[in-house]
Amino acid sequence: MPCPLLYRRLMESRRFSFLDRLVHGLDQALHTVLGPVSSQGRVSPGAGITEHELDTGERLLAGRLMRVNHAGEIAAQALYQGQALSARLLLVREKMEQAAREENDHLRWTEERVRELSAHTSYLAPLWYVGSFTIGALAGAAGDRWSLGFVAETEHQVMAHIDSHLSRLPPTDDRSRAILEQMRADESRHATVAIEAGAADLPTPIRHLMTAVSQFMTRTAFWI
Repeated sequence: MPCPLLYRRLMESRRFSFLDRLVHGLDQALHTVLGPVSSQGRVSPGAGITEHELDTGERLLAGRLMRVNHAGEIAAQALYQGQALSARLLLVREKMEQAAREENDHLRWTEERVRELSAHTSYLAPLWYVGSFTIGALAGAAGDRWSLGFVAETEHQVMAHIDSHLSRLPPTDDRSRAILEQMRADESRHATVAIEAGAADLPTPIRHLMTAVSQFMTRTAFWI
């Protein structure tokens, strides 16, 4: 059995078949929905920040908002994994997989914060995953430029969504705020990378459809 470092390099240098990627994707799906998730190892931006007292209403609102963000990260994971599965160019696939790994940090951070606020994650997590994975795979099958365009538009919508939540958070919930601000910075970078890699501008009807789907998910996850 080779040493761990050598084994990892051998695995990284291997050319995986579509079936290999499919099996790997199923494993990722189970970890994303059921946990635990692997991550880049970044410490939560909320760690070390003093937890201020929140009244019952503030804690309930913050918990629901962070639940929505956690559901959004499950959808983001599924989207990137679906696109990576069907991407044609290796470089594009690698960018999708790297983005998915970074989104895992967001998934872990938001889940931790949801628990700290005595809330629960969305009971519809499997639905968010399956729907987003399907959309991602279809986007990837349409071509890499369109897939990258889909990423860029998704990230722009996510940033707007985070801005909305930052304005709604209780003023003293500094932990949740720090997490969302770091997530926004990461999403902005993902959008920039997609654009620089050759993202196509999506037609207006597609952007409107994406907005409608996103609104349905966020409104539902807020309650369930």
